Amino acid sequence: MLIVKKGGHRDLERYYSLFEIDFDKKELLPKLSIHRALSRGDQELLLFLDEESQLVLAYALVGTRSLYGYVLLKYFGVLPWYRGHGIGVEAMRLINRRYADRQGILAELTVFEDKEDGYRRKLRRFFARFGYVDVACDYRLGGAQADLMVKPLQSSAEIAPVAHRILQDFYGRWLSPASVSRMIDIRPV
Repeated sequence: MLIVKKGGHRDLERYYSLFEIDFDKKELLPKLSIHRALSRGDQELLLFLDEESQLVLAYALVGTRSLYGYVLLKYFGVLPWYRGHGIGVEAMRLINRRYADRQGILAELTVFEDKEDGYRRKLRRFFARFGYVDVACDYRLGGAQADLMVKPLQSSAEIAPVAHRILQDFYGRWLSPASVSRMIDIRPV
């Protein structure tokens, strides 16, 4: 059984290298920006541990502060040696419970190089399994096409007209205006 623990700065130092392995360099937030966001309460680093052994099996970096009441699941990953054992499913359930009082949970799905044919499709099915739906928008993250999905909790699934404002709010809390314009480009369809 998994439990969730809120990580701190020392944990970020320990697990940032996994972010670098699991995500493309173009979509990575600078470590210093994450440290600042953690200090201000703009983000949470969640660690998913096996209850018995207390070993970390998965992680998530979540943007928690927003004018609009949403959270942004920025990074979500299962440690490589625990993949394929249902850890992601259990961790996603914990994430959904943790933020159940919010308007919704946003997730960015990116695949810079689809080494595994259909990987993005698998990601979309995984998130859809938990009630995430597509947001109709043209979204680029780090210059690459990205899919934006939302799990509506307290609000409607139709956020396309305001998705660009929600994402600008999140990234504006973490990065300088110039960095935000380099990192994200979003337009309603």
